[in-house]
Amino acid sequence: MSSAMETSPTAAKRVRLSREQRLNQLIDVAWSLVRDEGTDALTLPRLAEAAAVAKPVVYDHFGSRNGLLAALYQDFDARQAVVMDAAIAASDPTLQGTARTIAASYVECVLAQGREIPGVLAALAGSPELASVKRTYQLIYIEKCRKVLSPFTGEKRIAAAAFWAMLGAADGLSNAAATGDITAEEARGELCETILAMVERSVRPA
Repeated sequence: MSSAMETSPTAAKRVRLSREQRLNQLIDVAWSLVRDEGTDALTLPRLAEAAAVAKPVVYDHFGSRNGLLAALYQDFDARQAVVMDAAIAASDPTLQGTARTIAASYVECVLAQGREIPGVLAALAGSPELASVKRTYQLIYIEKCRKVLSPFTGEKRIAAAAFWAMLGAADGLSNAAATGDITAEEARGELCETILAMVERSVRPA
């Protein structure tokens, strides 16, 4: 006869996640939902169901669907920054090598996120609040690019408009590669040429 003190598998104590671990779990599940069901299907109740947690847990972390979308973009941007920093540190310290590295790291980050990131970006653009979040991270990325390219421009600065044009090209080319309209190699090559042309224009004599 089993002892009353025995613990059945179903009664086993669950491992309690820290707040950070729970947040990471919810973000991972949210990305899976976007991948499998699309961005429109991503709601907080659906995320709670997929993650097998109570709804208040999800609302506590994100507050609203907009908060969840912003968290996904922040997660994407953080991983993009890590990849770019590591790639720049290991790259050939020439203009060609730096441009190639910036292009490759951007395209690879989007491809690593598959078809999910275009939907999240589209949702961000549909709300002034979320558009502001996206712009904040875009400005951070532009400043990072300005810093790594500054050794090749001397005392001259690359115009802000040129960086926004580069960023638009980066998004368009990466998303086209993610949907299979062009190859990743084509996206990397074209973006690299865009960056090189941007720097060359900035240092060209007036």
